[in-house]
Amino acid sequence: MESNSNCTFSEIGAVLVERSRFLVLSHIRPDGDAIGCTLAMALCLKALGKDVTVWNEDGLPERFQFLPESNLVVRPPAAPVTFDVVLVLDTAVRNRAGENCLAAVAPGALWINIDHHISNDRKGDLVYVDAEAPAAAQVLFELFQHCSLPVNSAMAQALYTGISTDTGSFQYSSTTARTYEIAAELVRCGVAPGEINTQLYQTSPRRRLELKRELLNSLLFSAEDRVASFALSAATVRRLGTIPDDTEGLIDILREIDGVIVAAFFEELEGGMIRISLRSKDPRVSVCAVCAEYGGGGHTMAAGARIPGELAAVQEKVLASIAGHLPAGKAH
Repeated sequence: MESNSNCTFSEIGAVLVERSRFLVLSHIRPDGDAIGCTLAMALCLKALGKDVTVWNEDGLPERFQFLPESNLVVRPPAAPVTFDVVLVLDTAVRNRAGENCLAAVAPGALWINIDHHISNDRKGDLVYVDAEAPAAAQVLFELFQHCSLPVNSAMAQALYTGISTDTGSFQYSSTTARTYEIAAELVRCGVAPGEINTQLYQTSPRRRLELKRELLNSLLFSAEDRVASFALSAATVRRLGTIPDDTEGLIDILREIDGVIVAAFFEELEGGMIRISLRSKDPRVSVCAVCAEYGGGGHTMAAGARIPGELAAVQEKVLASIAGHLPAGKAH
């Protein structure tokens, strides 16, 4: 049993086999790991003959429409629905599943949370958190394998997408030998890495390129050039016609810069909130700790938060917080 968990894989597996009506959720603004986990779990349950519903507060991002049966992911209804079990995946804090999703769940369900964020709040009847795993999809694969649950080609594509996107296409330091072993197993299950990589990393709408150009014009260096940041205003989003998923992965442009330790992306949302995404290249600098100061969380090297305020003011405040977490001396 994981020290961060209150249950075992076997206990979760027993529920998946014994119960009948399931809801699968993940977090708002879903990334590849969120969608990959959601689809893989839903397809596993369907293979077991279960009644499965899949919701996401923001629906399915268009860049994941290539995944088999991605149309299972829909927005929640207005009226509450009754389920035996609610599975919340790749989500550290339950309210990150979205208020509309949570409001549409009638009382009485068993809640299961499967996650890999160190900042997980352990809310749920059964909670399994492996903070060492680079992706929640890797945790799901281990669950399926441990419990001898089916993994078909469609599930394999979803899991591979989750692992690939959350490891930066196997580039991040969180990637382990086990991650590669699982990827190999998924290839044996029918994944074509070249085809998936083309969809994930070599296919994007023109508006995303226009957004990238706009962000490069807002590039700001601070803390002796050890921090690089972008700021995206709501007015720019409206002018370019971009959608939330267009920003996914653009922070990596900042991570690539030699000498930069922390990359920061500030995005103005409608309603007076600023979404911040932080990435660290130095394990001594925990961006999770920075985000925790503002009610957010995530991983040591990748974290986020939402902060009320004006874009420039929030950027200035958070950049000062980041500077306070940097080690003495220049980056090496």
